[in-house]
Amino acid sequence: MRVLVMGGGIVGVTTAYQLVQDGHEVVVVERREGAALETSWGNAGMIAPGHSFAWSSPQAPMILLKSLFAKNQALRFRPSADRRLWAWSLLFLRQCTEERARINTLRKHRLCMYSQKILHETVASNALQYDRISRGILYFHRTQESLERGVEHMQILADDGQDIRVLDRDQVVELEPSLASAKEKIAGGIYCPTDETGDCHKFTSALAAVCERRGTEFRYNTAVLGFDLDGDRVAALRTSQGGVQADVYVMCLGSESPILARELGVKLPIYPIKGYSLTVPIGNHRHPPTIGSVDENNLVAISRFGGRMRITATAEFAGYDMRHTARDFDFMSSVANELYPDGADYDRAQRWAGLRPMTPEGTPIIGRSRYPNLYFNTGQGHMGWTMAHGSARITADLIAGKMPAIPLDGITVR
Repeated sequence: MRVLVMGGGIVGVTTAYQLVQDGHEVVVVERREGAALETSWGNAGMIAPGHSFAWSSPQAPMILLKSLFAKNQALRFRPSADRRLWAWSLLFLRQCTEERARINTLRKHRLCMYSQKILHETVASNALQYDRISRGILYFHRTQESLERGVEHMQILADDGQDIRVLDRDQVVELEPSLASAKEKIAGGIYCPTDETGDCHKFTSALAAVCERRGTEFRYNTAVLGFDLDGDRVAALRTSQGGVQADVYVMCLGSESPILARELGVKLPIYPIKGYSLTVPIGNHRHPPTIGSVDENNLVAISRFGGRMRITATAEFAGYDMRHTARDFDFMSSVANELYPDGADYDRAQRWAGLRPMTPEGTPIIGRSRYPNLYFNTGQGHMGWTMAHGSARITADLIAGKMPAIPLDGITVR
C-alpha cells in the first residue's frame, strides 16, 4: 500500500520507518529542506518517561497567573486576540484538577514507556549515531522541602513501574561530579536510571537515511496546502509542488495540524506552546555535564550532546510567534552557568525557539479521522522525542488493522 506521511520531524520520520517495516511504499512530504529542522531540532534531547507528568496540574493556573506579572515562570501566558488561544486555554484549565492530572500523567507514562521500548528496538536494528547517553537522567532539587514534594510527586510513576532512586547531596555529586561546585545549592535529587538523552535532530536525520535506503521517497521543500476529496475519502494531497496521490495519508504536522485539519471540518485540540533552547559548544572546558539533568526548582533542563551542551526552559502560551530576543535566554543561561561554571563556552551559545504541539491533556492524537484513509499522529507536545517511536508503531498497527500493544484510551481522535 502507498502511504503518504505529512511532516518530516521526529514523529513523521519514525512513522515512515514503522510503515516501511510493515512493507508499505512510503512518501514523506516536508516543507523544509531536510528532516527535523523545526520542533525536532532544538529540544532538550531527553527520552524521559521519568518526567512524563501532565502540565495541566492543579498548580498550573496559579503559575500562569503569576507569569502575567513575574519573570522566569516555568509556564508563561501571553494574552493575545487569538480566539484559539483562549478556547484552548479553557480546555487546558479544565484538565487542571488532581484527578485529571493523575489520569493524564499515567496515560502519558504508559505511552512513554512503550515508546522507549520501540526506540530500543529501532536502535538495535540500525547503526544510528546520535550522541546517545544511556546513563539515566537526574532530577535535582535545591531545598529539602522541594525534594520531599518531588519524591511524593514521583511516586505515581514509581507505582506505575518507573525505576526511581532518591539521592542525597553527596550522592548527586557522586553521580554527576560536574555539579561539585554547586553542591551546597542542591539538597538532593531523584535519579531515573532508565531515562536517557540524545540529539533528536541527529537521530531523525539518520533514521530518514535508513528509510531512504529502503525505498522511502522524501519530498523536501514541499509544503502541504490542502486536500482533494472524493466523497468520504482523500483523493490527493495538494502541495506547493503539485498534487500527490496515495492510498492512505498520515498527518504528522505538529502545530500545523489543526490549521490543515480545519479545512476538512475536523477540530484538533492542539495549540503551539513555545519553548526556548541554547546549544553551547563545550570547547576546552574541564567540567561539562556528563548526564542529562533537570533543575526542578527552575525547570531548566541540561543535556550533553558530544561536544555540545543543550539548555532548555520555558513553556510560553504565545501562539505561532517564534520570534525571540537575547533577553529570553538570560535566565536559563545563568542557571546553567551557576551549575556548570566550567562547562561550556556560554558566550558562543546558539539561540533557538520552537513550537510544541500541545493538547490540553498532554497526550497525543493518534488514529483514523472521519475520512477512512486519513490518519492523525500529532500533538505529542513537549515529549515528541520520547513519544514518537511508540506513536509511530501504534499508527502503523492501526493502518494495518492490528490491535496496538497498549490501550489507546486518552490518545485517540477526540
